[in-house]
Amino acid sequence: MREIYAEIITIGDEILYGQILDTNSQWISQQLDDIGVKVRRKYSISDQSEVIKTAVNESLAQSDLVFVTGGLGPTKDDLTKHSLAAMFEMPLELNQSALEDVEDIFKRFGKELTEINRQQAFLPKGSTKITNERGTAPGMWFDRDKKVVVSMPGVPFEMKAMMTKTILPKIKKRFQLPVIIHKVIRTIGIGESWLSEEIARWENALPTHLALAYLPGKAQVRLRLTGVGEEREVLEAEMEEQVAALLPTIQSYVYGFGDLEIEEAVGELLRAKSLTIATAESCTGGYLAHKITSVSGSSDYYTGSVIAYQNEVKIQELNVSPKTIEKHGAVSEETAKEMAEGIRKKLNVDLGISLTGIAGPDGGTEEKPVGMVWMAISFGGTVKTRKIQSPGTRILNIEYSGVKALDFIRQTLIEA
Repeated sequence: MREIYAEIITIGDEILYGQILDTNSQWISQQLDDIGVKVRRKYSISDQSEVIKTAVNESLAQSDLVFVTGGLGPTKDDLTKHSLAAMFEMPLELNQSALEDVEDIFKRFGKELTEINRQQAFLPKGSTKITNERGTAPGMWFDRDKKVVVSMPGVPFEMKAMMTKTILPKIKKRFQLPVIIHKVIRTIGIGESWLSEEIARWENALPTHLALAYLPGKAQVRLRLTGVGEEREVLEAEMEEQVAALLPTIQSYVYGFGDLEIEEAVGELLRAKSLTIATAESCTGGYLAHKITSVSGSSDYYTGSVIAYQNEVKIQELNVSPKTIEKHGAVSEETAKEMAEGIRKKLNVDLGISLTGIAGPDGGTEEKPVGMVWMAISFGGTVKTRKIQSPGTRILNIEYSGVKALDFIRQTLIEA
């Protein structure tokens, strides 16, 4: 079965100026992926007639479907309808159905239809009107040489209603669509290049209708296996077999699948083992606590925290020895150990974890550079430590440290 490709064009100077975010193309991509249409390219362009016509023509040359959002309003800077009409040589004419839609909207709001809004009922002759139930600008569907151009308003809630009710069902009827399935494997604790080396033999043996993508994040890599086929059940079974064949190679790095986040995986482990946890944070300023408590139901296992940013708080609240700080410093393995022990005892939990480091951008030395973080876990009668070197800016160092701490907890619980 032939794959169907699409391109998405968002129109608006406000997007190019960075005044608003283009959320439309992301949402449209997700909807098209669900029905088996592959998005080949998406881009934003200015409100200029020649730019619009050039972009649409270029996309038509490459893909089966072209989606255009924006530029359908009633003002002079809204040029999409006129540009498409000129490009397809379709003169504008009054569409009676579109006029009735606009009149109905004004009646509902108790207002009289203005001439400028009446002009919105003029559509390119030969195009198909797409009803806009949430606004005054109708969408347009153009069939051209076995290809389709769809023009929609840029207002997200208007566009989404059109896509959901009218356009997606119409696409399903118009094209014979393949099945597209994604399987996402969540890994942590191994970099992208090292992971690719580990699974190279498996990846190289994948059949041509299955493709692997690496999606790196903060101390994590998502592996997305995408399959294209004709029968969902057959494709699902084949992909499950491939995942099962891969897992033994990377099992120690895999914490979950799909949309599962590392903090959710850690929470599941704590709940399954009926364990409680508390956090003592210095350089991360409560970020680890935030990640843990962002999970619904985390009160089942999370007790609380101490943000011991200054040494006095480490000493008074976590029972860290002043001599330890004096001899080894606040950022040290020894201080991290005492912080972890202190929080475990203070809040009477099964597992206490601590982080102390240098988030930056200032405060680093040759011996203790910016981004260096010591963490410790007090659990099961022992204290384990780990030193990491975070790679970036202050915020990135904080976030990276929080994710690495969650993985430290995960590994500790698995080994218990």
